[in-house]
Amino acid sequence: MQEATLSLLDLSLHEQYARANADLRQAGHALQHHRVFSMVRDMNDLRTFMRWHVFAVWDFMSLVKRLQIDLTCVSLPWMPPRHPKAARLINEIVLGEESDETLTDTHASHYDLYLDAMREVGVEPMEMRQCLKALADGADLDEALRVARAPAAVGDFVRATMLTAQTGSTYEVLGSFFYGRENVIPAMFSALLAEWSIDEATVPTFVYYLKRHIELDGDAHGPAAEAIIDELVADDLERRLTVIRAAVAAVQARIALWDALAETLAEREAVAA
Repeated sequence: MQEATLSLLDLSLHEQYARANADLRQAGHALQHHRVFSMVRDMNDLRTFMRWHVFAVWDFMSLVKRLQIDLTCVSLPWMPPRHPKAARLINEIVLGEESDETLTDTHASHYDLYLDAMREVGVEPMEMRQCLKALADGADLDEALRVARAPAAVGDFVRATMLTAQTGSTYEVLGSFFYGRENVIPAMFSALLAEWSIDEATVPTFVYYLKRHIELDGDAHGPAAEAIIDELVADDLERRLTVIRAAVAAVQARIALWDALAETLAEREAVAA
């Protein structure tokens, strides 16, 4: 009787996992083919895109650093990591994200590289700067977003990311990090480059940023994040379900962000017509 009950429970878990994977595939397809990528037609559109997107560039690092906290030792006294392979992989990801090569043979975080790209197209990251200043002065996230006058959809996205980074389990953070960022960014940025009508030569830093992420996330960071999941989760179906559910939530949050941005771009186009 007990074995039969366990079999039913296992079957139910398999069904939940299959459904969650189907939801993730559907959400990933919707994200990759989002209409917002074809709506970046001129420099004004690009400036608006970047003013929104810079918040996602910034909050991504909280997911990275949370995983570094969980998988390595960043406190004193130092203690050896429980999963050396995972520790090495996350440290390699941090190295690339926090101090990557630039077009001028120097090193900078991808966030700082993005700020340079924004200035290159003639837009100062004022909202992002105001948000970080408020946080540095002791404001909580909601207050900082209010002070920065961040668009409502941007605030929703950042709050969802930070909630996962600050309170989620390691498996939930891995799901958001890998499936919500590393695994979807190459296709997402490739779609943006393929769809927009902007001369790439006029925005070299931004194009470098996009292509660098396509390269790193597709060839190095994405596979590394997947290897970390495989090591920590292994054949534990319940843990894998946790990872996938967090992934679905992360991708849906990005879709909601792009939906709102697409509406903003469409409204501006209608006014200009």
